[in-house]
Amino acid sequence: MKTILVTGSNGLLGQKITEKILKEGGVNLIATSKGENRFPVKEGYIYADMDILNPDEVKTVIEKYKPDAIIHTAAMTNVDTCEDQKELAFDLNVESVITLIAICEQLDIQLVHLSTDFIFDGEDGPYSEEAAPNPLSYYGETKLLAEEAIKKSKCKWAILRTIIVYGIVSDMSRSNIVLWAKGALEKGQPLNIVNDQWRMPTLAEDLADGCLLAVMHHAQGVYNISGKDMMSISELVARVADFWNLDKSLINEISANTLNQTAKRPARTGFILDKAMTELNYQPHSFEEGLAIVDQQLKARNNS
Repeated sequence: MKTILVTGSNGLLGQKITEKILKEGGVNLIATSKGENRFPVKEGYIYADMDILNPDEVKTVIEKYKPDAIIHTAAMTNVDTCEDQKELAFDLNVESVITLIAICEQLDIQLVHLSTDFIFDGEDGPYSEEAAPNPLSYYGETKLLAEEAIKKSKCKWAILRTIIVYGIVSDMSRSNIVLWAKGALEKGQPLNIVNDQWRMPTLAEDLADGCLLAVMHHAQGVYNISGKDMMSISELVARVADFWNLDKSLINEISANTLNQTAKRPARTGFILDKAMTELNYQPHSFEEGLAIVDQQLKARNNS
């Protein structure tokens, strides 16, 4: 039985990985996050309080459990916060990775690292794994620096790049675009949504699946792991409205340059998924299938 250690296990992706492992079995899970465990089920795996910014703590925890693989989901992903708090963004997105690389090299552990479409400038998406990166934001820059450090390392590694992750867990510390749009439209709030940025939104379950497939297939190299439907952000919100029969007239389409966001965003990203589909048997849901899964989970949560 493989032992997998997950960083950032309290986050959306971390909790979905925990959920999947508990449901399917066959893996010893070491879930790690800073502070107490927020996952509702406490049995069937080990939880360790681990601050990814404390190299000694990280080393102690990993040496104690000696995992076969580490899935590194912990990161600072708020693009504007990264721009405002560059030092912290560098520590979380680059330094923590350098710490993990050293330990993985020393203990012969496979490192599965999460990266992003924001390493690209959005001039000619969708991108293949080989496309040349050119980040527009400090967030994208830190994620690219982490990728470069991993590629130079001597450990067994896989980099999984993803795009806008959505989904629901019982204890959401942060919202995501699907839940935010649904909530606002249900309250009848008018929304200004950009119509000149295109993405392929990713169901958190699909990304969790991709992470575990990378471990099981001993994946080496870079893989694109995202949803398969390309859409503008305004279309994404309109499809959320359609799915839950909400009022689309509340959606006001605007251009991204009217937003005055701290960090620049790429215009058109998106990924070519052939490699992950062929080599890892990665099979993402369509956007509407993903919304149906979220809907089921929301209903189950409201009934419990």
